[in-house]
Amino acid sequence: MNNISTNIHQAKSILEADNLVAIPTETVYGLAGNAYSETAIKKIFATKNRPLFNPLIVHIHSKELLDDIAEKVPQKAYQLAEAFWPGSLTLVVKKKSNIPYLVTAGKNTVAIRVPNHPLTLSLLQLLDFPLVAPSANPFGSISPTAAEHVANYFPKTVPLILDGGICESGIESTIIGFEEDEPIVYRLGAIAIEAIEAVVGKVKVMNTKEAAPEAPGMLLKHYAPKTKTILVDDIENFLQENTLPKIGTISFYKKTMHSNVLHQEVLSERKDFKEAAANLYQAMHRLDKMNLNLIVAERFPDENLGKSINDRLNRATK
Repeated sequence: MNNISTNIHQAKSILEADNLVAIPTETVYGLAGNAYSETAIKKIFATKNRPLFNPLIVHIHSKELLDDIAEKVPQKAYQLAEAFWPGSLTLVVKKKSNIPYLVTAGKNTVAIRVPNHPLTLSLLQLLDFPLVAPSANPFGSISPTAAEHVANYFPKTVPLILDGGICESGIESTIIGFEEDEPIVYRLGAIAIEAIEAVVGKVKVMNTKEAAPEAPGMLLKHYAPKTKTILVDDIENFLQENTLPKIGTISFYKKTMHSNVLHQEVLSERKDFKEAAANLYQAMHRLDKMNLNLIVAERFPDENLGKSINDRLNRATK
């Protein structure tokens, strides 16, 4: 059985031995290893069954460390780091030679962020190296937002899970790369596009790429329950036209009274996008345990974090 603990000194010893630790962040739990150790990095890919062409995110404890692992950083990247770090923003910038190509899937760019979780920041400050940490789940599965999710996924293969409680943001970081020093969104995430544009002006969005993705989370099918899941514009209309029993639903703020709905997840009765995002993966995990015939999710308004939630729901239904 996994060792679930808050002991960052034990975590430090495990990481220094090139082994893995699951770490909490404000977005989702990550499966972490020494970013300079190809032994540790290979263990991450093997444990997750993650394809080697999908790059990893490097986690550091402060924005001042950015220049230790990146070079030729665009001015707008510094502006975004100043505005959002620690926090749910990942920057993709030109890497220095100390970052192995195994981390970057052979690319000359590296994804970097400063997570906003006190336990993991304390751990990073203890270490002499940054951490690489994709989500702590088997590749393509629902991301974990609680220590128990990680334990359920990896009952024997992860030596330590640092328990930082339920993840506050609940979906992955927003990823921003640069083309000719201008920002481009590679993954919609826990920071809304509107907040990004308030700092650097209008940005392009290119958040789907199957071959040689520039950043994590760009593959079409991802974040998916085992239960068949579909995305509809209106749950009520769908339920009137379909009589399949044992349906579970995910909606923004409205409940339904249809008898064939076995369980429903309402993500925010207050119509709060942040609350809905924080509850999304928890809802997916609960529904996926219920032996349902179908999960029906209702599309969110295409604004604010609704865009990021729709992105996750779209990828869960491919």
